[in-house]
Amino acid sequence: MTTATAANDAAANNAAVAAIVQRCETLFEDLHFNAVKEWKAAKPGRKAIGYMPIYVPREIIHAAGMLPVGIMGGGDSLEVIQGDAYYQSYICRIPRSTIELGLTGRLDSLDGMLFPSICDVIRNLSGMWKMLFKDKYVRYIDVPQNYEDAIGGRFYMEEMQILREDLAKLAGREITDADLNASIAVYNENRAAIGDLYKYRAAYPWQAPTSEVYLLLRAGMVLPVEEHTQLVREYLAAVAKTQRPKRDNARVVINGSFCEQPPLALIKSVEMSGCYIVDDDFMLVTRWLLDEVPADRNPLEELSKAFLHRSAATAAKYDATREEKGVYLMNQVKTRGAEGVIFAAPSFCDPALLERPMLQDVLKKHGVPYTAFKYAENTGQMAPIREQSGTFADSIKLWNAA
Repeated sequence: MTTATAANDAAANNAAVAAIVQRCETLFEDLHFNAVKEWKAAKPGRKAIGYMPIYVPREIIHAAGMLPVGIMGGGDSLEVIQGDAYYQSYICRIPRSTIELGLTGRLDSLDGMLFPSICDVIRNLSGMWKMLFKDKYVRYIDVPQNYEDAIGGRFYMEEMQILREDLAKLAGREITDADLNASIAVYNENRAAIGDLYKYRAAYPWQAPTSEVYLLLRAGMVLPVEEHTQLVREYLAAVAKTQRPKRDNARVVINGSFCEQPPLALIKSVEMSGCYIVDDDFMLVTRWLLDEVPADRNPLEELSKAFLHRSAATAAKYDATREEKGVYLMNQVKTRGAEGVIFAAPSFCDPALLERPMLQDVLKKHGVPYTAFKYAENTGQMAPIREQSGTFADSIKLWNAA
């Protein structure tokens, strides 16, 4: 291969990655959800169901022939005016920005909203949504705090069955077990693709920076799952052919950002400070279930078992015993080869901020360094975060050299 040919190939590979990232960023920045409108317009009668972080069984929405749409708040480009009238100043920003999206007509393309069990604020938001949008389907989805199949499993199956029946009425057709199993198989493929993406980033974080991985995940909040799986595979294939500079950065896990998502500028600031983010809890709905769900059995029972026994851990999920606290985080640190943890939680996020000291105690016992800061989805001043992350990265390198 000649030098000119190699240069042309490199340019083509870089262009392919840039095109994918640009498409994802366009979807991320579009607070009018035009991708959802286009999907619905392509076939009259289609419906879209929105959902809040952290986790909902998207397979049921998909099996109903509907588009699951992740509503991750208004980010740093939405001015919240009306939303501030509904919540106090000591409440996190995501409920206020979500109400702003609704009241300004940006969510008119949605035919319903699901509010999973996260915290009291989101529970309250579900009731408020029912009052504000009486013509829309609204449901609060509770989850078990008992992890025995006969107790918590039965409860969760009943919750999912109610959702199944509600969406069947909305769709005007039955949602069969075959429909659900087919959707489980589709989401298994998506989870596998994202799992490969996370493994690749952990191995080569300079090749797949988290600022790009984050945008890929955000694109999955509005795209049909089949299209998103293909997009992730295309990104992995393209980025593997590029040659990006490798730096002596500290390898860190981000924890605490499972609900209100951080601004993209925050992720870039952490990366520019000298950190490689090798694992995180952004948009956990994409990887909540940790392995493949059987797609040839009782679908609700298998989804329930996966939730009870093979799902991610967050502050919004009940730990059956104190001994379980921090096990998932330590597994992230070990399997990803992380050198430290950055606790990045939204201001006034009660679940994340209350759990943080307990997780820090676990890290102390294992000798894992950590630092912590708070943010809001519209945080604009990144210099302090960059300085704190940079100091943390430097200290890790000094400790490792000692």
